[in-house]
Amino acid sequence: MLQQEEERRMAKKLYVGNLSYSTTEGNLSEFFGAVGEVASVNLITDRMTGRSRGFAFVEMAEESAAQQAIAELNGKELDGRALKVAEARPRKERRDSWGGGGGGHRDRY
Repeated sequence: MLQQEEERRMAKKLYVGNLSYSTTEGNLSEFFGAVGEVASVNLITDRMTGRSRGFAFVEMAEESAAQQAIAELNGKELDGRALKVAEARPRKERRDSWGGGGGGHRDRY
């Protein structure tokens, strides 16, 4: 368990943007695998259609491989598109998806 936590800390998540809609997780894993060990790939898809949203997160097993991926793969072409590769920012906390802040009171009715 402790070893897994240490490995997790060493891993680095990258944001990959400007993806072709035809790009798959397998394509990304192979593409980034040329630079270093890929721990995981998460291609973001639309909930309604299941179609790619044009970006993904690739987790490299080691920090050095992540830095190398940024340096070597940012701007490189995959499936006809020049990729944007950068360090992923921490996820912002989101409010529920019910919209504006009107308080939700229906006292008037």
